Amino acid sequence: MKNLRCIVLTATLLVAAAVPAGAQTKLATVDMKKLFNGYWKTKQSQTILEDSKAELRKEIKDMADGLDKSQNEYKKLLDKANDQAVSAEERDKSKVAAADKAKEINSSRAAIEQFQRQAEAQLAEKSQRMSSNLVLDIQKAVADKAKAGGYSMALNSGSTEVVVFANNDNDITAAVLAQINAGAPIDVTAPAGGSPLSISTNTP
Repeated sequence: MKNLRCIVLTATLLVAAAVPAGAQTKLATVDMKKLFNGYWKTKQSQTILEDSKAELRKEIKDMADGLDKSQNEYKKLLDKANDQAVSAEERDKSKVAAADKAKEINSSRAAIEQFQRQAEAQLAEKSQRMSSNLVLDIQKAVADKAKAGGYSMALNSGSTEVVVFANNDNDITAAVLAQINAGAPIDVTAPAGGSPLSISTNTP
């Protein structure tokens, strides 16, 4: 939301600079945070991100399951390597096989960790890109509604960095929210949730 405040602050300053000196300024207020959270496309984006997370969690789990299998095989090879009931030759073979399996496990663990880091970075980038596009949509809707109401400027009442005081008599948040959610194909009242992407792996 910090990026959201920065974008809105910049836009507000640009609008303020465009108002001629001495001109009568009619101000409106709008809660950008409320608009962002209440916008149907925000909820749709959250659902898309959650679906992406679910797919990636499944991939990571499959990789982790394969790692668990390799770790079980490694333990069996170690047991055989230390089993005095088998020949020395068989114990030596098991020791070599166990060493190879250990290398395979370390390689697989590194691959999982790298995949997880890349997946998290890609999701963060995707989330940021979606948020930026949503903010642009909302800013346009605010500008359209403000112009239609004869306002010279719309200030973000949801951020103390933009507004020092506002009585909200000219708040147009509800009107903008109704406009951007008109004909929404999803239930905008349904909450959106999520869970962590990471899946831990055990060390042999």
